[in-house]
Amino acid sequence: MYTSQPVNLTRYAWLSIAAAIITILLKLSAYWLTNSVGLLSDALESLVNLATAIVALFALKIATRPADEEFTYGYSKIEYFSSGFEGGMILLAAGSIIASALPRLLNPQPIEQVGLGLAISVVASLINLGVAQVLAKAGKQYNSITLEADARHLMTDVVTTGGVIAAIVIVSITGWVRLDPIIALLVAANILVTGIKLLRRSAHGLMDASLPEIQVQVIQETLQPFEAEGVKIHALRTRSAAARGYVSMHVLVPGNWNVKRAHDLAEQIEIKIRQKEPNLAVFTHVEPLDDPKSFEDISLDRS
Repeated sequence: MYTSQPVNLTRYAWLSIAAAIITILLKLSAYWLTNSVGLLSDALESLVNLATAIVALFALKIATRPADEEFTYGYSKIEYFSSGFEGGMILLAAGSIIASALPRLLNPQPIEQVGLGLAISVVASLINLGVAQVLAKAGKQYNSITLEADARHLMTDVVTTGGVIAAIVIVSITGWVRLDPIIALLVAANILVTGIKLLRRSAHGLMDASLPEIQVQVIQETLQPFEAEGVKIHALRTRSAAARGYVSMHVLVPGNWNVKRAHDLAEQIEIKIRQKEPNLAVFTHVEPLDDPKSFEDISLDRS
């Protein structure tokens, strides 16, 4: 039996939206003051932050819906669509940055009003850093891939801004204006890697990948005391569904046990696993230990 209810995490999406709007205005102001393509690339990434935060808001709203007759396992996997959208938007932002930087690489232009532009960028970066830490903590606490993806993206934005700021300082000191578009291209390469990782993780989730190895290990360790008492467990299956996970297994008990004793054991196993991993739904199938047929359905595709 699975009793854990989805937690409403939309407040974190609203926080991300507010931060994205503020940082977009700040970074566009910095770009307007300095004429730096590096800062323009930074502003474009913040536009992506806003788009993905809005999608995350809708995804988190849907993910909190309780299971119903149409979606009997709930709506949590919607978070993989949100994460995948974020990965796609990151790739789009990288393409936009490259398109903006290449002409400047061939035809470099001077940077203006460096001091004020950098000060504005630092403020924007600090906002993103603070919000990223809040989202990362919440994502870990509630096992939300949407919040984790948003936090990772914002941290990428912070690193991006740091690199752009360093480049502009070097340009202002050395006068080597081509460094500005070069840094922008490096920024694009960095966020491309982030986008690909998010897309890969989302695809794995939508394809019902197994739970992370560390969670599977916890489950196996929880089952060991039962097996030490003469009960055998096999056909252990797991799958991820964003904030939720699902586990199924066959519990083989002595054939002379009555139904109640076998059922009580299965309930105890489920409770012990959920105590260690509260966000897991656990399903057990009881079989007689002394029946050879109980060992014939271990394969993934049961016939």
